[in-house]
This record gives sequence, structure tokens and C-alpha cells, in this order.
Amino acid sequence: MNKKYLMGVDVGTQSAKVVIFDTEGNVICEGKQALRKLDISAPLLAEHPDDDLWDSLKVAFGKVMDNFHAQGGDASQILAMGVCVIRCCRVLLKGNGELAWPVINWMDKRLNKPYQPLECYGEVKYVTTTSGYITHRLTGEFKDTCANYIGWWPMDNDMLDWSTDPAQWESCNLSRSQVFDVVKPGEMLGYLSEKAARQIGLPAGIPVIATAHDKAVEALGAGTLEPGIALISLGTYIGAMVHGHENVKNAQNFWPFQASVPGHYLYECMGVRRGMWTISWFHDQFGAAALADAQEKDLSIEELLNREATKIPAGCEGLLTVHDWAPPSEAEFRKGAMIGFDGRHTRAHMYRSMLEGIAFTMKNHMDKMADELGIPFKGLIISGGGANSDLFMQIFADVFGVPTRRNLMKGSAAVGCAVNAGMAAGVFDSYEKATEKMVRMGEHFTPDGKNHQLYNALNADVYQKMNIYLDPLLQALSPRVD
Repeated sequence: MNKKYLMGVDVGTQSAKVVIFDTEGNVICEGKQALRKLDISAPLLAEHPDDDLWDSLKVAFGKVMDNFHAQGGDASQILAMGVCVIRCCRVLLKGNGELAWPVINWMDKRLNKPYQPLECYGEVKYVTTTSGYITHRLTGEFKDTCANYIGWWPMDNDMLDWSTDPAQWESCNLSRSQVFDVVKPGEMLGYLSEKAARQIGLPAGIPVIATAHDKAVEALGAGTLEPGIALISLGTYIGAMVHGHENVKNAQNFWPFQASVPGHYLYECMGVRRGMWTISWFHDQFGAAALADAQEKDLSIEELLNREATKIPAGCEGLLTVHDWAPPSEAEFRKGAMIGFDGRHTRAHMYRSMLEGIAFTMKNHMDKMADELGIPFKGLIISGGGANSDLFMQIFADVFGVPTRRNLMKGSAAVGCAVNAGMAAGVFDSYEKATEKMVRMGEHFTPDGKNHQLYNALNADVYQKMNIYLDPLLQALSPRVD
């Protein structure tokens, strides 16, 4: 009997990835393509150049299908594909579905306000999300998931559909004719069109299935449906989230977003903007000597820095990093900082300090969310490429003081896509059974009690007070932010 397959399509800020799974959860093959660097024409502006999301995705599709055919795979046995694309972006389209303007990335300050039509945008017919745009590219339909509308959108998160309140549409400066029709996660968006099929090397007619925003899909694919189990997603934006059953109103320390399980919600606290981007920045700006050492030892630069930083004691001998390379919208004057240098400190200290700074920041945000929900964290799952680092995993376990694990597949968004696709195709009876089959657990990390005690003291006595003292200085350094 021929095997059946599911596809997960995952487009993030830095890369596009397509993964093919069998219906038992085994990874058959994948294709990946890096996105081009963002166009940053001025501070707090960020756009994806040209048609980069679609162009990169086409290459990723080509790679995965080359791998699939090399293994003797039959594309006619692909049951469905789930599609997940970076959230909180804004896409402006012409009437024919082509880009009227380059995709505006989530780091752009224009996303902090309702859509404003500008003369330079030209004739804009539709205002949509990245998932809406890629869905149109794949199917020709003007449809999108209801679960990827975060920010200035007139979405009713209770009804999982567009709002019927005229005031909400007015506040978002949009009309119903400007947005796509929406469906729920796990429902069909359309079928792969003949045109798209020729471009990406697949047979036409494959069902294209809705998921949610990227972090929600990661949470599903990581297997975090159990109460008290939180996901920390290590991406360009580092987010933390837990699943829930209610659209909590007036939450103070988290946002209730639609989950990738229809009718469920994802509670997400504040994260770290440009989180793992900062680690890449460190490699790029200060890694020349480390790269030479890594090549001499036949290691990647990441492996070398992780080995070196493992030898540095917890707390980095007084060196602390504040991760505000991309400041929050409510405090645009903030900038990143490293403080506490002395003659002992090396590149290994700096590297470890950046990892610890991420863990401190996430714990402080997540503790407030847990307190408000009344559900303490009893375990963490870490996803994303950074989860490959044993050092980073142990730092999270030690800072939080709870068992921490990673899954065999670190990019869990692709798994979540396949779960939604499998539910639509009737492969699974429930989301719980689907995640049991599709999610493969990896290594567990147990907290070191001594390090946990040290981190708690350092966090309470120093780290939590950093913004109090730095904010006035940074405001004076950046008195005007346009």
C-alpha cells in the first residue's frame, strides 16, 4: 500500500521551509531557502525586498520536491499542505493579487498604527496578511486564515470571523471590500492552482489548508496543549505562549490570540524583538576570529562559541546584556546594552551573556503571565534553531527552575502545519491524537539548583532594575524618534 504524505509550509522572517511528513509523523525530506535581508531605508522601517517571500518559497518547494523524487516519492500521494507565514506584517495588493508595494515587515513602525493609504503605494485593492498573500499565490483564491490577524484588523476573536461592528472597521481604517474572506484553522483555503503547480513542481489540486499565525502553529507543533507547559519560540522574534480555552478579556500581562486549534486560544506574553537576530548579529560583527578558530577545529562558529561559553560560570562574572536592539513600540528610545565589563571578559562571556539576557527577559515576562492566569509553569519546550544548543537549553532550565525539553524537530511550525493539514484530510481524529503522533520529543534538561539560586538573585537585584536606570539615559541619547 502506498504511503500518504502531509506538507508543512513555513515561511519566517529569515527563511522559507517546506517539509514533507508521512502520516506517522516521520520527516521524509525538507527544502529550505534563506530570505534576503530586509530593506531598512530608515530607522524603524523594514520591508521584504521585491517579491522575496514568494520567490524564496518557490526555491524551497523546488528543493523539497527534488529530495522527495530522489527518494522515490510519489507526489500524487500528498494529501494536503498546511501553510504558515510570519505574522504581524502588512501586504498591499493590486486588484489582480500582485504586490502593490513590498511586504511591510512586523518590525516596521507603520504596523503600530492603522493602515494609511499613501500615494506612493499606488492602486491598492486589498490589504491582507502574509498568509493571505501566499494563499493567493498558491491557490488563486482571495482567502486567508482568521487566526493571523493581530494588531490593527477588525477581527472578532470570539466569532473567528470579521467584526460586524462598524466602529471597529473605522478604527482600523478598512472596509470589508479591502480584506479577504477567512476560514478557520484546519479548514480548506483552496486547491493548488495549475499556475502555482507549474512554478513549484507539484501536481495541481492539492488541498491548501489554513493554520494560524506562526507562533500559534509552532505551539501546536511543539505539543504544548497540556496546561502549565509553555513554548518558548526562538526566532527573530522570541515569543512565549501557553494554550487556553477562553478569549480572556482585559488581560494585563499577555495577549489572547486565536490558536491553531479552532475555537481555542493562545496566551502570549511580551517577548524579545530581534532575539535570535541579535545572536546572528554578534556572529557577523565580531565572529571573524572565532570563525577562523572554528575552521581550524572543524567546527561551526555556533559550536565553537557554545563550547567556549559552556566554560563560563553562570552570571558571566558580572556581564549583563539588555536585549533592546529593536525597542518596543511604547518605548522607541530604548537600545541594546551590555554592562559590567572588566578585564576577565572574553567573547565567550559576551556570547553567554546574550543568551542569559534572553532567558532573563523571557522569565520576567512569563512570570507575570503565569501569575495572572494562576497557572505556574511546570515545564518548558524550546523550539527554533537555538534549541540545538545544549548550553542555551540548560540556561533556560536554570533561569526558570523547571524541566526544559526540545523536540527532535526544532522548527515545530512545520509540524503544526502538518497537524492542521492532517485534520483537514481526515488523517487524525483529534488534535490531541495528532500531536501525540506527529510530535517527537527530544532531550530533557534538569535545572541546576545552585545556578537557579544565583540567577534568581541576579535577576531580582540587578536585571529587573536595568530599564529603571537606563531609560532616562537612553531618552537623552535619543530625544527624538520620528
